[in-house]
Amino acid sequence: MTAYVRSVNAGRAVDAAWAGTVGRTAIDKRPCVGAVRVGPLGLEIDEQADHKHHGGPHQAVYAFAREDLDRWAGRLGRDLHDGQFGENLTTSGIDLNESLIGEQWAVGSVLLEVADVRIPCSVFANWLDQRGWVKTFTAEARPGPYLRVLEAGEITAGDEIVVVHRPGHEVTVGLAFRARTTERHLLPRLLGVPALAPDSRLVAEKYAAGAGVVANT
Repeated sequence: MTAYVRSVNAGRAVDAAWAGTVGRTAIDKRPCVGAVRVGPLGLEIDEQADHKHHGGPHQAVYAFAREDLDRWAGRLGRDLHDGQFGENLTTSGIDLNESLIGEQWAVGSVLLEVADVRIPCSVFANWLDQRGWVKTFTAEARPGPYLRVLEAGEITAGDEIVVVHRPGHEVTVGLAFRARTTERHLLPRLLGVPALAPDSRLVAEKYAAGAGVVANT
């Protein structure tokens, strides 16, 4: 099956009483029409409200699979539109959680690199209006990746996702997520991954230092 982008999604920040201490959120992403320009900080027409926890060059673009949205739709008993989980790219035909940290994709005229994992927060739970959502989403360990932009360009719905580089390690998005959340003994394995985002690297370094682990680099 060919991997491709089903939709390119963007949103604007709005005031929301349930949106944590910031009080604003842009989690409601909606499909865009036509080509969307993507730069070092993500979709140029997109917005993040909480710059402390979202956005930046290592979280420039967030991808989530339509297949996973469909599974969640069945479990939640409700329709979920493309962009419902706040993703910029809704994909099809690729298991995003088996992608490797540092894997590179050519999409449209953009070159993307898998950099980090999405950690669920209370705003995500409030947006879906689901009690215990953070725990439920975490237990599934299928978060989808954050991507950095190595080469700017444009992406359009329907563009093929071509994996142009896979690094020589075994740290997948799913493994990195479990390390950050439920299986912290895995954190030292992240230290040998050059492309890992700085925030996750810092977490892994602190854990490894406390555990007396020497990383293999």
